Amino acid sequence: MWGIVRQRVSSAPMTVRDALNSALDEEMSADPTVFVMGEEVGEYQGAYKITKGLLEKYGPQRVFDTPITEAGFAGIGVGAAYHSLRPVVEFMTFNFSMQAIDHIINSAAKSNYMSAGQISVPIVFRGPNGAAAGVGAQHSQCYAAWFGSCPGLKVLCPYSSEDARGLLKAAIRDPDPVVFLENELLYGESFPVSAEVLDSDFCLPIGKAKIEREGKDVTITAFSKMVGHALKAAEILAKEGISAEVINLRTIRPLDRATINASVRKTNRLVTAEEGFPQNGVGAEICASVVEESFEYLDAPVERIAGADVPMPYATNLERLAVPQFQFQIKHRKHDSGLFESLLTWSTLLRRLRILFVQQRGLVSDPFECGFSVSP
Repeated sequence: MWGIVRQRVSSAPMTVRDALNSALDEEMSADPTVFVMGEEVGEYQGAYKITKGLLEKYGPQRVFDTPITEAGFAGIGVGAAYHSLRPVVEFMTFNFSMQAIDHIINSAAKSNYMSAGQISVPIVFRGPNGAAAGVGAQHSQCYAAWFGSCPGLKVLCPYSSEDARGLLKAAIRDPDPVVFLENELLYGESFPVSAEVLDSDFCLPIGKAKIEREGKDVTITAFSKMVGHALKAAEILAKEGISAEVINLRTIRPLDRATINASVRKTNRLVTAEEGFPQNGVGAEICASVVEESFEYLDAPVERIAGADVPMPYATNLERLAVPQFQFQIKHRKHDSGLFESLLTWSTLLRRLRILFVQQRGLVSDPFECGFSVSP
């Protein structure tokens, strides 16, 4: 079976924050070469409290604060990884990783290839990625597509507590550099977890997507916070008689193309969802893969939902319009041909989702009556 479809008996809910914290704790306990570094990860216990309690338990040799110099401490981390240590480098926001991009790409990602496999770089770069709440353009960008385009990196984007715990453990144990993109707005979200997930040996495979909800009419791919939106969309579509299959990508690189294409060959339709920019985005890559590998199975054009193609606004109302939100309008009617025409609107000022089920796009009225001139 492609992908991962699991039904588990739930235990007490766990927040994404606690899932990340417990994964770090257990991996540091199991492997003395694992250490944590970054701004305020020690005394302050992390800007988002992901490293809570680790300094007290493991001491300043393995949990240490750095100056505000991402290029400096990222380089130290890569050097430590060259010598078989396993650093976990926290960026207070992945926007600050741009200060360290030379070390992430040229020093970490390319070393294994340039050394003909002689040098492994087992390092994890982790922290919040994407939009949060009114922190401006320079603190709100999604870097999934940026890092996902670089050979030599593995790029993970957890959604649930299970994802966060299992994928972070996998990232720390991996011999290659991993970019671990979290979402600040998910840290406080609680998800049910099973006894299996809480086991210290629990680990999720890198490069495998999870089918969060099975369906037969349309495939929706998403990652990070957008998975929740996709699941809500699927619930609404179900009430309209449309069965949506939701794929939680989990890994951006390597992308689980097999699971995506297998799903599209079953549903014959594809919608991708992400909060990043539309041009050269993760959705664009997925659409290209499906067109290349499963074109003859498609009954409608592939569709992308993405953020607005502008720097993130600071004002709250504009920020909400620039990032896909859960505001849907679904309209359908059955035609003489027996096909459904459905319009699923993921509300954003500059992006609209086009008709899913047929190409006669002029048959559905525009749900946006806001007085703006919106480019198609």
